[in-house]
Amino acid sequence: MPLLPSLAGLTAGEAALMLAPLPRFRAAQITGWIKKGAASFADMKNLPTPLREDLARRFSVYGSTVSAAHSDPDGTIKLQVTLGDGLKIEAVLLVDAAGRKTACLSTQAGCAMACAFCKTGSLPFRRNLTSGEIIEQFFHLRRAAGEHLSNIVIMGMGEPLLNLDELVKALRFFTAREGCGLSPRRITVSTSGIARGIRALAGEALHVRLAFSLAAADESLRVRLMPATKQNPLAEVKDALHYYQQQEKHRITLELVLLGGVNTRVEDAAALAGFVDGLDAAVNLIPWNPVPGMCLDGAPLREPEAAEILRFREELEKRGIAVTRRRRRGRGVNGACGQLGVTE
Repeated sequence: MPLLPSLAGLTAGEAALMLAPLPRFRAAQITGWIKKGAASFADMKNLPTPLREDLARRFSVYGSTVSAAHSDPDGTIKLQVTLGDGLKIEAVLLVDAAGRKTACLSTQAGCAMACAFCKTGSLPFRRNLTSGEIIEQFFHLRRAAGEHLSNIVIMGMGEPLLNLDELVKALRFFTAREGCGLSPRRITVSTSGIARGIRALAGEALHVRLAFSLAAADESLRVRLMPATKQNPLAEVKDALHYYQQQEKHRITLELVLLGGVNTRVEDAAALAGFVDGLDAAVNLIPWNPVPGMCLDGAPLREPEAAEILRFREELEKRGIAVTRRRRRGRGVNGACGQLGVTE
């Protein structure tokens, strides 16, 4: 049976074109219901019953379904989302200490980056997601939360800037008044360092925040940890980050996954300080979240010890670098950084 076209993720104008010859006000009603959380046309009570029945025959509200949900005592919710073609991805709802709720969204099924410390990187790359599939994750998470979500981080499965066109469409929807109406300052895109993609994203003038996932500022170690980054040397990435800052005027976050005994040495801190020099950037330290079977050069990876993290942080701060440490969320459901794709 062929898949029905889905309406979630469309603006009223886009829906009006798809639903023609229905009048535009009907399209606005339908997209308004979807933004309010309607899961089916039957929920759209101000539409005539014959219209709801006709819509259900010709369209679907969503092209994806939630096939599994897992809740952590810390408030994290991880959803397994099955796409229309049967592929599965994951999206995560994160809750911080202040109670703010953030949607962590995926942009690809699988990943081609093959990072040594990330479960998603061990999965085969299957395909890019459409903008609708990215947007639907937000709606699924919002329904699971039962309330408004204040922030979005594009930090789930896949490398966002290798799916730039669909990512940009989704970001425009999230920030548009007739979309989700979120402030761009509440949206962060995380990249492993696709220099051309960083420049292209700057050219879209979306004004979203940018995070660069930097496993090490030593080029040889970075390539061992993140093999695909060989095509994007650190010098090129830094130039692209400079360009992004010139265009967007935002401070950039450098995300550093700390791996015990691998990238936490004094010389690693010195190399990172050299990379930060000249950028308006803060470093976010992320102690590695364990994933069974993850190795570097045949040796199992391990979590950094508390004293190891503290020493590394002090080395950075001694060099005048602004440092934060990410609070661990979602480990109980394998929903923390680097764990997406772990079979429950």
